[in-house]
Amino acid sequence: MKLLYFAWLRQKIGVGDETIDLPHNVQTVAQLLDWLEARGPEFAHALEDRDAIKVAVNQTFAQGDAPLTNQDEVALFPPVTGG
Repeated sequence: MKLLYFAWLRQKIGVGDETIDLPHNVQTVAQLLDWLEARGPEFAHALEDRDAIKVAVNQTFAQGDAPLTNQDEVALFPPVTGG
């Protein structure tokens, strides 16, 4: 699975992207966020406000119950604001 982190998520986590093998017990977006949060303090800090994080699976916005596979691209980013 390809993970992409944008904006302040990238800054807090310390990487812009990574490729992982999806753990067998992770089957949804919500489970992925739980698993990422448990990876270390930088992930826990970045993901502490789940309402402020948007997730896209294969470039389509996804909810917590969206299913995942190892072939997916998942992007995590804060809400986009404009002015």
